[in-house]
Amino acid sequence: MNQLVSHGLKREFVKVSWEDESEEQSCKTLSRAEAQQLRRTLTWFSPWRVIAVQALVGMLCAGVAAAVTMGSATGSAAGFWSALYGAASVVVPNILLARGMTKPTSSPMASASGFMFWEMLKIGAAIAMLVIAAKVVPNLSWPALLAAMVVCMKVNWFALLWRGR
Repeated sequence: MNQLVSHGLKREFVKVSWEDESEEQSCKTLSRAEAQQLRRTLTWFSPWRVIAVQALVGMLCAGVAAAVTMGSATGSAAGFWSALYGAASVVVPNILLARGMTKPTSSPMASASGFMFWEMLKIGAAIAMLVIAAKVVPNLSWPALLAAMVVCMKVNWFALLWRGR
């Protein structure tokens, strides 16, 4: 059982553990120099880099779809444009989210509500792009579109690996 205990007038809270009284956990406030050193060691990457890789992977998927559908009756153009539109239906909404989230905010509450707004806008844009896909892309190949979408979405998972430990 854990309990937060207030000490003194400063209202500093210390976590008290009743289960492991033998283990002592120390919490140290970092100095300015230590905080700057910690920032230098942390790896930060831009959401724009992830989006650029998603766009590149989407173009590669479109090329693969064109090569696969080369011998079909509809030709390579249908697979190419379907896969490219599938990649765009991931990349364009992510651009909206990244644009909205990289703007500076004044408070944590504004940041959280801003995230919710831009995430809803991203989801709405992705749904709208999928709804109008059949009208925008002639001879739409749904398997090519969905495969490109899935591959582009998986780039987000690889972004976690780029950060390292």
